[in-house]
Amino acid sequence: MTDPLVVAPAVREAVAAGTPVLALESTIFTHGLPRPRNLQVAIEAEALVRARGVVPATIGVVDGRPTVGLSPAEIEQLSSSHGVVKASVRDVPIAAAKHLSAGTTVAATAYLAARAGVKVFSTGGLGGVHRGAPETFDESADLLTLAGLPLVVVSAGVKSILDIPLTLERLETLNLAVVGYRTHDYPGFYIADSGQDLEYSVDSAEEVAAIVRARDGLGIRSTLLVANPIAADRQLDPALHDDVLSRALAAAATQGVSGHDTTPFLLDFLQRETGGRSLDVNVEVYRGNVELGAAIARALSEAR
Repeated sequence: MTDPLVVAPAVREAVAAGTPVLALESTIFTHGLPRPRNLQVAIEAEALVRARGVVPATIGVVDGRPTVGLSPAEIEQLSSSHGVVKASVRDVPIAAAKHLSAGTTVAATAYLAARAGVKVFSTGGLGGVHRGAPETFDESADLLTLAGLPLVVVSAGVKSILDIPLTLERLETLNLAVVGYRTHDYPGFYIADSGQDLEYSVDSAEEVAAIVRARDGLGIRSTLLVANPIAADRQLDPALHDDVLSRALAAAATQGVSGHDTTPFLLDFLQRETGGRSLDVNVEVYRGNVELGAAIARALSEAR
């Protein structure tokens, strides 16, 4: 059978040579940010990675082609086209067969990155266990997917609209190790401290690389999650965050919003009620994670 995965020559050559590569997702610019800011953020992220001496590998599906290492033209196409779907792992083969274009979620991006031999992936926030999950069983596919992939994923925790304590319990069950970057406080995406503690922290990209070498040497095949909080002076004001989130949850319940409609409803509510500040924080979070991911990719490459 022909492998439908397309790997850009620059990414393929870097992986073969052992030079650093950083995977980047596409949903942030296909579904997460408004136009034209979405394209600007995608281009800036790749430029930031290159400036650190790392090859960027933005991942998405273009006209049915799952691609690791989108070209600038392909990034622009996904950023501006209507009808681009959001694809998790289960959706990628459907998008391929139907010749659809798609932004890839954390799960799909991680899966395709691993298939291409890319070891480090930076994103904004992970999916997790949703509020009310004991009744609804609503849990992101990100968690189970990452449990079977030997990657490093840098994120600012999970979005605070999720059930963070239950998410951390689920990560433990799935043997997904979590370390805080220069912190023992688990971040809540928009805020630096979700109120949940982490047992372990790391102080450098080199320390992350050492953990990866130990993991791989032991034959453990699960992702190492690096929780990288936004700087306290750039976070969403915690009091404002808590107030708006409480009102967003109440509005969702009153209006009967449930299932897959819940997340976009809550995020839109946060954006409107913070006057767009939550969107600015989203971009700041992403930039910080991209920068740290590039440093980790370099450290892993140099360690080899």
